[in-house]
Amino acid sequence: MAAFKRLVRFASPGSGIHYGDLLDVIGNQHTVRRLEGNPFTGLKATGETLKVDSLTVPKYPVSFIKPADSLAGPFDAINIHADARELLDYEGELTIVIGKDAKDVTEDTALDYVLGYTAGNDLSARNFQLPENSGGQFCYAKSFDKFAPIGHTIVATETIPDPQALRLTTKVNGVVKQETSTADMIWTVRQIITHLSRGTTLRKGTLIMTGTPSGVGYFRKEFLRDNDVVEVEIEGVASTKNRIHHG
Repeated sequence: MAAFKRLVRFASPGSGIHYGDLLDVIGNQHTVRRLEGNPFTGLKATGETLKVDSLTVPKYPVSFIKPADSLAGPFDAINIHADARELLDYEGELTIVIGKDAKDVTEDTALDYVLGYTAGNDLSARNFQLPENSGGQFCYAKSFDKFAPIGHTIVATETIPDPQALRLTTKVNGVVKQETSTADMIWTVRQIITHLSRGTTLRKGTLIMTGTPSGVGYFRKEFLRDNDVVEVEIEGVASTKNRIHHG
């Protein structure tokens, strides 16, 4: 059983940064059960419950690049290398499609550079994401061939005036594992585009996966196995349905 239902990272005066299970929110006060450890080596519940006035959000989003050969079709079978099977995980995500070259974009104009939106699955070999194996880098764990299945349609921005009001669902073998609104994203689509285009050209055709909600297999201790079927749907936008293959 997972050590938490809603994982948060918070600062405790005098004792630094901790992870916790968010129990309740009233106004700006958060009730948190402190957890020992970290998400990648394991978390253990403690009996300590704290009142926290604010939760710590990193200054910038974590970013990494997937190579072109990680792209996969919405209904492709995904062949998994033997070394990537042990802790294979899904991450259902809203995916942005950039429509024209973008550099040093402001939040006010960020959506002007979007061609449309689709669904995506940021497949991850967690064994290569563990700190002792990754050096703090996520790219290798997420860059195997076909580790980025993308939805069957791209929906125009005119159809989606607010990308922060979409429903995301991820299923494994028909069982819902992730279900949330894009309103829960820590950084908005506008903020993500602005950050990634800072001094860097985002070429037209670039795909940006925007991050995944709670419910991934790592925290459930439920990893993808041979013949599992993973579905990611952004309601009214697009979906993917891919079978995992160990051939």
